[in-house]
Amino acid sequence: MVVSELAITREQTAHVADLARLSFDEEELEQVGAVLSVIIAYVNKLGELSTEGVQPTAHALPMVNVYREDEVGPSLTQEEALANAPERDGAFFRVPRIVESAEGGEA
Repeated sequence: MVVSELAITREQTAHVADLARLSFDEEELEQVGAVLSVIIAYVNKLGELSTEGVQPTAHALPMVNVYREDEVGPSLTQEEALANAPERDGAFFRVPRIVESAEGGEA
């Protein structure tokens, strides 16, 4: 692996790892730093390319409105929708409580 003159420091690598909430030992920090340096060198090399006359794009392929019109169609009856529910409460699905109140107990 070639390390360029733009090699990032151990401290910069540790800072980026901290921002990404990653932890590395010293050997891994060196390896990640070397890889990041190669990536930065490559990005800088791409920055040297002439883009004159190249139109900016938001997508690699020409895109037209990909949304379709909403169309009313057949749907399940309430009974069909609830047919396989493990638990029901009248016309509703019954699910385990997972939300806690602001006081720390169940809502």
